[in-house]
Amino acid sequence: MMDGFQRRRELKKKGILEAALELFMEHGVQKVSISEIAKKADVSQVTIYNYFGSKDQLAYDTVMYYTENVWHAQKQILINPSIPYTEKLKSIIFDKKQIVTKINNEFHDFIMQIYATDENFNRLYNEELIPHTLALFEEGKKLGYVDKNFSNEVILMYLQMFRIFSQNTSAEQILPYTEELMKLFLYGLSGEKK
Repeated sequence: MMDGFQRRRELKKKGILEAALELFMEHGVQKVSISEIAKKADVSQVTIYNYFGSKDQLAYDTVMYYTENVWHAQKQILINPSIPYTEKLKSIIFDKKQIVTKINNEFHDFIMQIYATDENFNRLYNEELIPHTLALFEEGKKLGYVDKNFSNEVILMYLQMFRIFSQNTSAEQILPYTEELMKLFLYGLSGEKK
């Protein structure tokens, strides 16, 4: 259990991450200074350096904070048995579209660089995202939305193709097509079943 000091420290750290995220989403990492983040978070620059050590570490921690929050929200939808399968798919597409319309291209590319190489992200991807995505496809198979003949290995290859593509494609190239790509990913070339 956290004492009052630890709780205040965590709240301050969260406030810095939220301020950095908002500024990075709007302007990208390169164009945002520590002084701007400090002003937005209502802390001193020294406080930011005490918590994070450097702007690079703050940028990395901000990406991981953002990723964990987005994943937590998505996971709550995926594991909720009262949400119909088709609504889960629509929510994933809509949420992804909403996320990418709010993100600065340079910050998107920065995130993709981390996703491509980071051990913590790979752990989250392999231990959380993949199992829940496979469970979603299994649910789709049971309900007739996903072809029962597709093996988990083929689905994993399909996921990997999308992952590699998104990591190696600039934001300017990919962001305008996010909704279509998500529909292609979830429904295939035949499109959504009515």
